[in-house]
Amino acid sequence: MRKAVINAVLFPALAVVLALAVFYFVRRRRRRRGGRSVLPSHGGGGGARADRLQAPGGSGGYVAGGEEALVRFPGGEALTVAAILEAPGEVVAKSAHSTLYRAGLSAGEAVALLRFVRPACAAGAEEAAAAARILGAARHPNLVPIRALYVGPRGEKLLVHPFYAAGSLRRFLQEGINDSQRWEIICKLSIGIVKGLDHLHAASQKPIIHGNLKTNNIMLDADFQPRISDFGLYLLLNPAAAQEMLETSAMQGYKAPELIKMRDATRESDIYSLGVIMLEMLAQKEIVNDKPPNARDIHLPASFKDLVLERKISDAFSSELIRQSKNSGKEENLNAYFELATACCNPSPSLRPDTKKILKRLEDIAR
Repeated sequence: MRKAVINAVLFPALAVVLALAVFYFVRRRRRRRGGRSVLPSHGGGGGARADRLQAPGGSGGYVAGGEEALVRFPGGEALTVAAILEAPGEVVAKSAHSTLYRAGLSAGEAVALLRFVRPACAAGAEEAAAAARILGAARHPNLVPIRALYVGPRGEKLLVHPFYAAGSLRRFLQEGINDSQRWEIICKLSIGIVKGLDHLHAASQKPIIHGNLKTNNIMLDADFQPRISDFGLYLLLNPAAAQEMLETSAMQGYKAPELIKMRDATRESDIYSLGVIMLEMLAQKEIVNDKPPNARDIHLPASFKDLVLERKISDAFSSELIRQSKNSGKEENLNAYFELATACCNPSPSLRPDTKKILKRLEDIAR
């Protein structure tokens, strides 16, 4: 009798322990297969707090719970905090202020880009949310849309963007443009970039300044349609981190000479960066400022300044591109493109053309 009682108690207990062990093993294995989540768990995880944050907020709605907040924009209505925080991520790029991940989300788009802005570099939660509403409202075929902004309890920010498999313009230029299509592709890229920038500058009553326009911040569709990313990102950073971003831009050759503080970025300083990008596409090489600028000089990266002064276009661009332009009767178009790019880099901000003038000129050049 006693043995029967012991068996009746012991075996069910062992069965429960075994079932829990199997459950733990399977759960752990699934997590390993899924990869690491983009952000570490916040104590309570994405459970109760995530559920509160999933309350209907609508397009661009701001839903808060405790110290967390989620701002959703068109295309990101189905996103939840749990889906964002638990998404397995792979690091794509790192900078002093943020890390860019490629992640698979359980809701919305299958693959997305998540930019994690470190707490030490981020602006305050209210300031970031207000800036995100402005940036998230920007919609254009040549802009990378923001799907959502997550604000964490430690001050971290996480921006959700679509993922573009073709990569950045910088990578595209490094890999090389097919010479047989080079001129047509350069014109298409240039027109698309200017259309996106014009939308930022002129579509709303208050212009959105990019502040860090460069080839690494221009993504490409499969058909060479450019999409400008990271516009206004400096608004989500504290002043020190924004200034560090500006200094990095200066070292890479994209900073306008009059720009001292990132918060003072203007439409004209964006135009300067655009001019450098146009030169970079023609030269198909990275621009580097290897000499300190002199206010009396033409403000261009040193690698281009002498060529502009001496009008040695043939030394800046490949002989194949020049040969093509001559054979197709486009030599004047190539010269006009070069002159437009250098006009964008005029040392006087007031003398730089605006986006609408640049777009009209590019469309004429591309004909």
